[in-house]
Amino acid sequence: MTSISIHSLAADALDFHAGRLAEIMAHTVNDGAAIGYMQPFSTTDGRAFFTTQVFPEVRAGKRKLLAAELDGEIAGSVQLILALPPNQPHRCEVAKMMVHPVARRKGVGRALMAALETEARAAGKTLITLDTKTGDKAEPLYKAAGFRTAGIIPGFALDPDGAAMHATTYMYKAL
Repeated sequence: MTSISIHSLAADALDFHAGRLAEIMAHTVNDGAAIGYMQPFSTTDGRAFFTTQVFPEVRAGKRKLLAAELDGEIAGSVQLILALPPNQPHRCEVAKMMVHPVARRKGVGRALMAALETEARAAGKTLITLDTKTGDKAEPLYKAAGFRTAGIIPGFALDPDGAAMHATTYMYKAL
């Protein structure tokens, strides 16, 4: 039986987990996930993303980084951006939902989204927003988690392989 646990990574644990998070990101992007990066994507690229963009914001309290352990090993992560413009103190954003390809369809994404919602409520947020590639594997997960579609923007971004452009779906959930 698989066991999933979710942890909000504390500032003092970030560097310890950087390698595994970078590995998951590289596998995710190279598997075709549209999370803002292009293929080929290396673990070095992933480590740079986490150490220069994510970790400083986690340490500053502007972002939460949740990690999912599947049978004792980190198998996925998601970020909750808390620091938004002054006129949006009630809102937060989901960013970079990643589940290692071998850990998909095992409840990791569902567990991450449930924990993310708990973190948002604890931070006093009443609205969560996100965007996802229209028709992507993650879109049904977000709908199952209670997110509603706000709209679709065609031609929003390149696919990770650069072969085509895709639309993005904006979604929201009121808490």
